[in-house]
Parts: sequence; structure tokens; C-alpha cells
Amino acid sequence: MTTLADVARLAGVSPATVSRIVSRSSRRVAPELRERVLAAVEELQYVPNAHAQLLARNHRSAVGVIVHDVSDPYFAEITRGLQRIATEHGRLVIICNTYRDPDKELEYVELLRAHQAAAIILAGSGHHNETFTNTLDAKLRVYQATGGHIAVIGRHEHTGHAVIPANETGGYLIGTELYALGHTHLGVIAGPKHLTTTTDRLTGLRHAARDHGHKLPTRNIAYANFDRDGGATATAHLLDTQPHLTAIAALNDTMAIGALALLRTRGIKVPQHISITGFDDMPIARDVTPTLTTVRLPLADMGARAMTLALQPPEPNHAEQIPAELIRRQSTAPPPPTHTTPKPLRSNP
Repeated sequence: MTTLADVARLAGVSPATVSRIVSRSSRRVAPELRERVLAAVEELQYVPNAHAQLLARNHRSAVGVIVHDVSDPYFAEITRGLQRIATEHGRLVIICNTYRDPDKELEYVELLRAHQAAAIILAGSGHHNETFTNTLDAKLRVYQATGGHIAVIGRHEHTGHAVIPANETGGYLIGTELYALGHTHLGVIAGPKHLTTTTDRLTGLRHAARDHGHKLPTRNIAYANFDRDGGATATAHLLDTQPHLTAIAALNDTMAIGALALLRTRGIKVPQHISITGFDDMPIARDVTPTLTTVRLPLADMGARAMTLALQPPEPNHAEQIPAELIRRQSTAPPPPTHTTPKPLRSNP
């Protein structure tokens, strides 16, 4: 492996001169020496040690992003926005997947602090776990005290800058839309109970039910993972236990797509027999059949804003509310005049 000393010998300069040039130090170097060193670097295919450079110049260049799962379309869109801003600022993004394991989240915060990341961005729902929340917040405060910057997306209980989507408002918009269409028997396929995002979106739906003179019974809510299979499983449960439902609100688009698949295998037409709504407005919401009525959150913009706050932090800690918008498409309609939904066949999508 080529070393800095090898480059110095070939260029006929001191190792300190080579170090100043390859690390882009602000100290002036004669143009002739710079050309010799760069020519030696090219000839020897020398690659600087990034960790050594970090220690030498005490400059934090990497940014850590902690997400539940970057393969999830929700987090993929947010990460796309994060990376765009990071690239504009010449920052390296380190993506850490926790797969909704709180212990992994704590481990990644410690790891990124040990590697002197310039900023840590936590994207995704918080947990209804006071012990975990307090422990995480303590670790973030220690990191912030050592000069690190923090931004969170979709959380409202931690130190640092925050980008907060209007999840409760979005739930209210969906509920209002379905009740305005004439639906009185609503089901919900919700994410995991312990996530704050699930609670916020359900709270909005419940408020809409109350404002329209209805109730949202607990038996009409099925909890599952925030993914396609979770949506299919939760939909099957609702159909089997509450066959009178005329509308199902999924608390994200991926679950709604699972619901559409399950309904298709059972011969239940959308929206002729039952209406389906999603949440987030993923790109695929426009491509499924029927196209999906949903709540739009500007996910890529949320990621971009969080990265901007993390790299150019205002003082003191700053929170921004991100509005939600109802997007009407083909998956919703008034309920049938009489409940004519075919008897469900037990099958898997």
C-alpha cells in the first residue's frame, strides 16, 4: 500500500508538505511543489487515510442518518432529500438502519459520536417507551454538548432541530373525506401500537369521527407492521371480523397497497364495494389500480430541510411543522346504496 512517505520521496518534498496538499490545508504551498506532489499522487495512485485526515484537521465531514429501514419507500424518499443537500455541501452520508430496534438506535448514536460525525439526523417515528426515550435524549444531549448537530424527523420529544409532519392533521383529513362521502362504518389498518406516528395519525381519525358525530371503535382498528404484508394481514382480519365496513383507512401507502392486493384476491372491488385510503403519497400511489386517495407529505423536502437545519443550525433549537394535503384519486367513492360487498374468501395475496 502506498504511503504518504512514498509520495514525499517521489516528489522530493517533506511528508508535511504532502500532508498539507492532500488535506487541502489553508496554509500556502508553492505552485511548483503542489504540481510535483499531485503528479506523484497520480503516479502512485495514493489514497489518503480519511480517518487520519479527520484527526489531523479536527474537521467533521460525515453526517449520520439513522432510519428504520432505507428500503422502505417512506425512508427512501426522505433519504433522497437528505442526500441532495449533503452532496451540495460536500458531506459524506452514513446511513444506519435500525429495523425499528431501539437498542440499535442507541448503539448507532454512540458509534456516530465516536466517529465525530458532524451531525446526526434521526428519521422516523418515536417510541412510546419512556425509558428508551430518556436514554436516547441523554445520549443526544451529550453528543450536542461536544459540538455535534442534531435534527429529527417525525419526532417531538428530543433535543435538536425538528421537522414535524402534520400526522394528526393528515389523519383528520382522511377521516373527514370518508365521512363526507357518506361512510359510517370505517376500519383502520394501523402501524405498530408503540410508534408515535401510529398514535398521531389515529388521533386525527378519531377527532374526525367525533366531529362528524361518529365513533371509531377499537374493534375496527387492526395493528400490523408498516409494510405491504402487514397491510394485507390487517385487512384480512378486518374483513373477517367486521364484514360491514365500507371504507378502510391505511396509515401509510405501503399498507394500503397490501390492502388492495388482498381485496383483489377476494374479488372485492375498490371503490365500488369498499373505499381505501393511504397516507404519505408515495410515487407508487399514482401507479396502482385504482390510483390511491391519500395524504401527501413532502417527504423529500422534509429530508432536505432536516439536513439543512443540521448543517446550518439556527440557534436555539428550531422546530418546523410540515403541512399535510389530501390527494383525491380513484380508490374512494360513496358507499354502495346497500352493503353488497361479496362474502370474503379466505386467501392470501
